[in-house]
Amino acid sequence: MSAAVLEDLVARVHDGAPRLGQGRPAGPGVPGRAGCRLVVVDGPAGSGKTTLAAQLGVALPAQVVHMDDLYEGWTGMTAGVGRLVEQVLDPLAAGRPGRYQRYDWTLEDFAEWHDVPLAPFLVVEGCGAGARRIADLTTLLVWVEADDDLRLARGLARDGEEARGPWVEWMVSEREVYAAEGTAERADVVLDGFGEPVTITDPSPERTGDV
Repeated sequence: MSAAVLEDLVARVHDGAPRLGQGRPAGPGVPGRAGCRLVVVDGPAGSGKTTLAAQLGVALPAQVVHMDDLYEGWTGMTAGVGRLVEQVLDPLAAGRPGRYQRYDWTLEDFAEWHDVPLAPFLVVEGCGAGARRIADLTTLLVWVEADDDLRLARGLARDGEEARGPWVEWMVSEREVYAAEGTAERADVVLDGFGEPVTITDPSPERTGDV
């Protein structure tokens, strides 16, 4: 992704409304606290979401939560969104730190817990992260896409040829999820698999708070 594209995304996040959490005004002896600006990076597996999220995490700066840590293996996309909401977003929305348990794909079980403190920005990346149920909490929704051959090649380079079957099954299931959620159509920004813009929409009054 070019520096100009990253700079534009960061500016759009800063200009957007902090929709996750109510914030707190300053008072005598009590520092003020703004709500959190949630950035969601969604798109099919192997499209380049993780790379983009890492860049945003450095540039904002922000903690990055990966949906791969919340899925319960290859069949856990929808349940992973539920864990994201229950363990991370609901507490942050209530003004409390979040805390999620990482799924270990090797052990095939949930492992250690990770804290998500209250902060000005949070980036969540992964398949299904841009679910409709969290749209009202999201400041910026970025969709990243790439053709199937490129995505599969990237996935097998990372996970090995023995993962071809699960990868192909996942690609089928994610299409069903995205068709139902309409994620690409709702995205504020659409990037290709190399981080270049495909579509960038003007932020709505609801997203920016300019009402």
